[in-house]
Amino acid sequence: MYQRCLTRARGVGGTGRRHLQQRLLKVTSSIDCGLDSEKDTLRNVRHCGSQVLKDKLKPQEVAEDPRAWIQPKGHDTGIVVYNSLCKRKVPLILPNKNFASWYQCGPTVYDHAHIGHACCYVKFDIIRRIMEDFFNIDLVMVMGVTDIDDKIISKARELNMEFTHVAQTFAHEFKRDMGRLRVQPPTVYTRVTTYMPQIIAFVQKIVDKGYAYSTENGSVYFDVAKYGDRYGKFVRQNDADMVQSREVDKEKRGIRDFALWKAAKPGEPWWTSPWGKGRGRPGWHIECSTMASAMFGDKLDIHTGGIDLMFPHHENEIAQCEAHHCVPQWANYFLHAGHLHKTSDKDKMSKSLKNTITIREFLEKYTANQFRLFCMMTRYRNAVEYSDTMMNEAVSVQHTLTSFLNNADAYIRGQLDCEPLNETLLMEKLGETKDKFRRAISDDFDTRAALEAILQLVSTANKEMRTSVGVENPVRSPGVVAAIQAYVDRVLQLLGVEYPGRKKMSVSTVDSTAQMKEVMDSLVKFRSTVRHFALLKGPDAQPKYGQPQTTTAPPPPTVEGEVGSVKLQRKEREPLMKACDEIRTELVWAGIQIQDRGRKSSWQILEDQSIEGKQHSLSDPNYSQEQFKKYFVGS
Repeated sequence: MYQRCLTRARGVGGTGRRHLQQRLLKVTSSIDCGLDSEKDTLRNVRHCGSQVLKDKLKPQEVAEDPRAWIQPKGHDTGIVVYNSLCKRKVPLILPNKNFASWYQCGPTVYDHAHIGHACCYVKFDIIRRIMEDFFNIDLVMVMGVTDIDDKIISKARELNMEFTHVAQTFAHEFKRDMGRLRVQPPTVYTRVTTYMPQIIAFVQKIVDKGYAYSTENGSVYFDVAKYGDRYGKFVRQNDADMVQSREVDKEKRGIRDFALWKAAKPGEPWWTSPWGKGRGRPGWHIECSTMASAMFGDKLDIHTGGIDLMFPHHENEIAQCEAHHCVPQWANYFLHAGHLHKTSDKDKMSKSLKNTITIREFLEKYTANQFRLFCMMTRYRNAVEYSDTMMNEAVSVQHTLTSFLNNADAYIRGQLDCEPLNETLLMEKLGETKDKFRRAISDDFDTRAALEAILQLVSTANKEMRTSVGVENPVRSPGVVAAIQAYVDRVLQLLGVEYPGRKKMSVSTVDSTAQMKEVMDSLVKFRSTVRHFALLKGPDAQPKYGQPQTTTAPPPPTVEGEVGSVKLQRKEREPLMKACDEIRTELVWAGIQIQDRGRKSSWQILEDQSIEGKQHSLSDPNYSQEQFKKYFVGS
């Protein structure tokens, strides 16, 4: 018996091993070899587990409060994060340099995903991109998807479908919606129904350690009282608090106890289990604990989810894992995203409250970029207020950014004339912005401050590049403009704000990209020449293709005949202006927009290819709905 118990302490060295040996000898010396005595011995061994852990830890690692956060040892990433485990900002330290394990709670797939979900996932996608692409940390992210749950069973009954089909349908839709919002997929998706053997084994080990108990009908509950003072790392509640907040379940020994395994109810799906009648399904909290442990073992670097999951879900996850693995701290960092709610509704956006806007509905009105910028306008852990006013602000921010990128393109190509730029000012502002951006994202991923720094740089550059008509042979500074444009473009891509048109041009083959640019430049130059000729006044105005045209007005006519001649000339040139407008309209439907800038024009590839986006891009206020329909449907 002593030898069997001693094997449980394998890996405990020095003082820890000697202490455990003494405890085991004391226990085994007073018992016989019967089955009941063996169970008592094992129970005593379990109770000395907490002391064994203390013996394994170095003196400075033993916390007086068993719920206190233990700072990990390893590589300091230079990032400070708000850790919900200690409710303060702390350094992000990884045991393995430039590698982090990350578990994220995924959706319960019983209905359409809404923008409340999207806000959480987009925020953590931004954080993931910052860690991977800016700080060069290799992340392995696992997202757990709950595909068996009371709500899924209820939805299946409502639709008269198998629960598996309901879960699969909405799981696929969720992944498509995340793709539309450009949320990167996790390294691995895990689904609860594919981890049933592991879940049952995980629960059984907790039972074996004395931290859970089964009931006659086959349910299994976690024994919070037996777990002791370690419970309550997020929210510290006693039994009296719980009695006021929920009904007492007669099956449970304690009011705070929670289900690890639920006995099967009539008409519900079930899996074979070793408890009670042998039929049941897992509780909610045990699912994530099992799947995360199956992927990462007894240590996890980062755990994320919405603030609503902090208690009881994440609280119970911690208790289950630390009891199962016999460790003082399972996950080193918990990051929680704030709720999204409508301005008129103080409650979070939730399917159960029926106050949601689905991702599909949202994307009919706004773009993925606009939503991402909306999410960046607040810190990830702050509550977010959704309203048309806030979304209009995000749309305005996007317009500012796209206008700068397009103006910079036009300036670099020589299609935008302005006064000489203050290169010293712009380069100083660029350096200052880089410092501000790094400090912002290192401070708990402060995207609001990072975005403000970028917008200040863009504002300075836009002021310098203000169009000035009539500037002849201006001194140009394409190098500094290109440097700022490249930095802004790179930072936006890093944050997941991507412009498909710019990306298409960059990822296409070199030959086709160069050919596309040459064709468009030639077309725009030809149109600019024709348009300029159509706008010129005077009988002697003649276009000279490829040569700069003057916009200086000729002297006023001195006789009435000349006035009439000018009017006639304008009328004769109306078809040219109409042709210029029509080709601009047709290019919009091809995904290209021409912008007239005085006597010059530039072009850009449209980001928003929707009907609404193309209609918004048509600058002619007299453009009729019939023409609009004609160009779209091709009739």
